[in-house]
Order: sequence, then structure tokens, then C-alpha cells
Amino acid sequence: MSMESLTASAVPCNPASKTMRVMTSSSTSSSSSAFVRIPCSSGSLTRLKLMVINNTERTSVSCSALEPESKESSSENAVPEVLEFQPHSNMPVMPPEWREREEKRKAEEAMRNTQGITIRRRPPTGPPLHNVGPFQFKIQSEGNTPRNILEEIVWHKDCEIAQMKERTPLTALAKAMAGVAPTKDFVGTLKARAAETERPALIAEVKKASPSRGVIQQNFDPVVRIAQAYEKGGAACLSVLTDSKYFQGSFENLGLIHAAGVQCPLLCKEFIIDAWQIYKARVSGADAVLLIAAVLPDQDLTYMTKIAKALGMAALIEVHSKREMERVLGLSGVELIGINNRSLETFKVDINNTVDLLKGETGQTIHERGIVVVGESGLFTPEDIAVVQAAGVSAVLVGESLVKQDDPCAAIAGLYGKDISRKMNNEVTLPVA
Repeated sequence: MSMESLTASAVPCNPASKTMRVMTSSSTSSSSSAFVRIPCSSGSLTRLKLMVINNTERTSVSCSALEPESKESSSENAVPEVLEFQPHSNMPVMPPEWREREEKRKAEEAMRNTQGITIRRRPPTGPPLHNVGPFQFKIQSEGNTPRNILEEIVWHKDCEIAQMKERTPLTALAKAMAGVAPTKDFVGTLKARAAETERPALIAEVKKASPSRGVIQQNFDPVVRIAQAYEKGGAACLSVLTDSKYFQGSFENLGLIHAAGVQCPLLCKEFIIDAWQIYKARVSGADAVLLIAAVLPDQDLTYMTKIAKALGMAALIEVHSKREMERVLGLSGVELIGINNRSLETFKVDINNTVDLLKGETGQTIHERGIVVVGESGLFTPEDIAVVQAAGVSAVLVGESLVKQDDPCAAIAGLYGKDISRKMNNEVTLPVA
């Protein structure tokens, strides 16, 4: 290696240890040596022999003092002093914002492993799309590929909510809440209707489409054709999808149903990852919100439940597995638990998931604490309703099997095996929260 191909500089470090820091670069991958004069701790110049081993992974440097350039030369028999050098890594320094993101990712991963959270909040390695000048590149990897549809929805929701918060800050939502009517008692209504019908109370879902089925109801009218028909057919409460990309719902639909005077308490069926969404739901007329244990850690579930209650709303906490059920039962202030019968790993639906999660001590604890359990997914027949009722549920959330029918009232009667509609001369006054 010639001197032209080697660049070396040294910075004096601790004079006591006589160590220096040497930075080198080379245009070739080889081993060679060269001489360079650098300042020594005494202030004089020392001629050093640098042994440079340069490869693709790292560059190592070793050197020894050969002779000092000084008027007072040392003894010819003196042993040359060996100096230790610690060269910089050739790797670029990580920008501060990258370091912060990496630390946050590791903290989230540790929390997920501890609490058994199956859904990653955001891509661990960042988004797959990268903009370089006018060009856009897509680099797909395990770290930026969602493992299931719920994870994909949550990742998209993270970007979507950031944009919505820019358009409508939380301060604007807080001002808008001054004109919103008081909430209705979501939990109390479920209990009252279950006692009245002697069947699990119905939370009927207003849903136009789903990721697995596509558009479910082409002739979609969220107010007259669906929400008002559900109420007439005997639904205790309504669930309104507000996700636009995957379910073709909106907060506007929730607001329209509320403004139409529908008396059933309304659940905002949103994939909540930010407290802003809870305030948005309340402004839109919601009486309850959905919180998913597979997405939210314990501290978020507790925090968001408190926010919902402060706004007069109920929080339906959804679980999929035994571990999630144990986590939720370990929290204080839980009034409403939903058991989703759809596996996040296989996407298969099995109503026996509700039966299994309510067995033994778990079911006894839920009964003693007066928690209302809602069965979700896979409920199509009176036999299905009977199975989950026997397991201990007090309410069911049903969407697809109802919304796809042209006559929602008849669909509800078919689901229960009997007419559970409210008669005009026997209407129930719904409690207010």
C-alpha cells in the first residue's frame, strides 16, 4: 500500500497512558505499512510505523514509535515505546432520531413479550417505502410485513390517526364536546334487555364491508335501512364501524345515526391506538368504545378505560385467548369483556373459544365481579346463541349474519329463534349514564 492510498491522523489522548486515536482509510483491501509523523504527548513529532489491515468488515491499526524528532535524542539502545491506537469504526454514526426509534422499538418488543401482546403497534424496522429524491423504493422484510390483517389495520391506523390529529387537534374536539348530548348507559341497557328477553342482549353491527368478505351489503343505508331497523327488531345496542379503508365505515356514519335519534346506545367500533380516537368517538355520539387487548398493553387499557369513563362512556375490552383474559381480569374497573371467537393466527372461527375461556375459576370470577361478557364472531343460528348463553355470556355482538339480509328485523328473529322486537305499546325507556 502506498502512502497515497493511506490516510492516517492521530489525536493525542491520555498522556499518562500515552494512547492515541488513529483514523485511517484505504482504497484497497490489503495489509500494508506506512510511516507518518504525528504529535506526541510531549509536543514533539514522532515517526510511527503503521501496520494497516483493511478488509470489508473493519480496519485495524497497530503502530510503534521508531524515533522522536528532537534535538535531544535518546539512547541508541533504548527500547522504542509502543503506543496503543483505537481507530474509529468505519460504520456511520446512527442519527439521534434513529437511535430514539430503535430504543422505543426495543422497549415495545420487551413489553409485548412480557404481556403476550400479539399485535405489533408499528413496523419494527420502519415502513417498507423509502423516498430518495424523486424516487420511491419498497424494501420488504419480516420487520415491515404485517403478520395478519389486524396488524395491517393497526399499522395503517397509526399513520391515519396522525393525519387526522393534524386536521383536528384534541383541543378542537374538547371544544366540540360542549354541545354533545349526555351518554346513554351502554352496560345498563345490555343488562336490562337480557333480563327482559331471557336471551343474551343483542349488539347489532352497522357494517358495510370487511377485509375477508369485501362488500357485504351493496344497498347500504346506515341510518334508515340498518340502524333504525335494528332498533325496531329488538337490538339493545348498536355497533358502528368507523374504519374507512378496510370496512368502508366512518365517524360520519356514527354521527348520522346519533343525529337521527336512534335510542339504542352506540358502540364506536374503531381500532383504537390513541386517546384522540376516544374523544373523536364521543364527539360523534358514541356511548362506548372498543379496546383490543391484543393491540394495547395493560397501561394503555387502564389509561384509555379511565378516559372513556371520564367522558361517560363504557369500554368493551376484547380478548382472543386465555392469556389476554387473565391480563384483563387483572385490571381494575373492568365492566365489559368481549370474547372474539376468531383466531388471530389462523382466522378460523370457533364459538367454543367462548366456552373454553369461561370455564372454571375464570367464569366464577367474572360472575362474582358482575362483569358483562359479550360473545363475538361466528354467531348465525339460535343454536349458536344457546351455546354461548349456556357458557355465561350476557350479550352477543353480531354483524355479518344480520347486515347481509334485506330485512334486518326478520334476520334478528331468525338469529334468536323468536321475535325479540320492542312493541310500540311496551317500549323501554333506556337508562342514561
